[in-house]
Amino acid sequence: MASLNVSAEELSCPKCHEIFKDPVLLSCSHSVCKECLQQYWRTKKAQECPVCKKRSSKEFPPSNLALKNLCESFLKERNERSSSGSEEICSLHSEKLKLFCLNDKQLVCVECYTSKHAKHTVKPISEVVSSYKEELNTALKSLREKLQHNENIKGKFEKTVKSQAEHTERQIKQQFEKLHQFLRDEEEATITALREEEEQKKQMMKEKLEEMNRHISALSHTIKDMEEMMKASDVCFLKEFPVSKERVQSSQPDPQMASGALIHVPRYLGNLPFRVWKKMQDIVQNTPVILDPNTAHPRLILSDDLTSVRRSEIKQPLPDNPERFDGYQCVLGSEGFNSGTHWWDVEVKESRWWTLGVTKASNQRKGRDFYNTDDVWNMMHNWTVGSGFSVEQKLDRVRVYLDYDGGTVSFSDPVTNTHLHTFTTTFTDTLFPFFSCYPSLRILPVNSE
Repeated sequence: MASLNVSAEELSCPKCHEIFKDPVLLSCSHSVCKECLQQYWRTKKAQECPVCKKRSSKEFPPSNLALKNLCESFLKERNERSSSGSEEICSLHSEKLKLFCLNDKQLVCVECYTSKHAKHTVKPISEVVSSYKEELNTALKSLREKLQHNENIKGKFEKTVKSQAEHTERQIKQQFEKLHQFLRDEEEATITALREEEEQKKQMMKEKLEEMNRHISALSHTIKDMEEMMKASDVCFLKEFPVSKERVQSSQPDPQMASGALIHVPRYLGNLPFRVWKKMQDIVQNTPVILDPNTAHPRLILSDDLTSVRRSEIKQPLPDNPERFDGYQCVLGSEGFNSGTHWWDVEVKESRWWTLGVTKASNQRKGRDFYNTDDVWNMMHNWTVGSGFSVEQKLDRVRVYLDYDGGTVSFSDPVTNTHLHTFTTTFTDTLFPFFSCYPSLRILPVNSE
């Protein structure tokens, strides 16, 4: 016989709260056990519905045969389930477990309730199951969201590293195509180095990725187990609920991406022609500062050779790695300085506003505190953030000169050979060049005319 898709509560008399026995149908469409109705009418001395209090139009309401047959089928099916062991019997009183004590968190029969739990809060099993399932569903929703979040982080990281490796390889090949055939060996060596770093980064992140995989797998298993448990019988569900709830709520914190996990792109693309020139004794351009795409704000787009930057109105889907700016639209140079003298020229004639200079490696790149420290030495044009030196006139180029050991950062106009400003201090930390602009600027090669 097919299982009836109906609950005991739906077939219960509103007076005795048991399965209907010989139900009668009142004119208001409510049904009540015939005996319960007669007792109620004798008590009230009025022929009214015990549910809605509407007066009955008949002294002897007709039997509700359809409901009676449904109740008999339901009782028969329940007896069959009980005899097959699908419903458990109280070990103390040999009665069916119909109730759940909220104080003791246990299933009880009617006799248990009368003898031991009369002062406790006791509810029908189905009502408790419905409440607990809703509670567990809420917890499962949170777990599913965490699972999706972790999968998104993992997917974005793997996609970005793969994209960086592929893009870097394309650039390497394009630049090597400009050279003579005898430089193919150098191209092969450089690509091999990239492959080795990619493999090193994969190995470095292997444990972290495995941890993330284990975390995702654990979340998936927990969700699957909970979903299976939700399909179990009410009794089984309630037995397992405390353990399941604890299992859902005690999930481990999400693994975090490690710093330095991305490909060091400037190592391969930065000054590539110049490095080759040292080996082939030819003339190529040398750019003294190369931009680091792993630090660039998502609204900044770098050129393929990593020497120019432009602002985009659209944020790029980049991972929020620890090295990357997310508040101010800045990008750092790829190499830091902790000694010696260094200088670089920046073409700013296309920018409506710009700011550039040096900052400590330890300066906070997340949030809006980057300029609110003593760790930035910068010049700016049409820029009002921070305490750097502001220049009013429109410039084509700006030269930044860093004397680390002498403790100075100087700015000048190389076109007119005019000094603009000098900061004097004592440096103890590694310094990185930094840049910000709208819409674009370019770092010039040292032999640029």
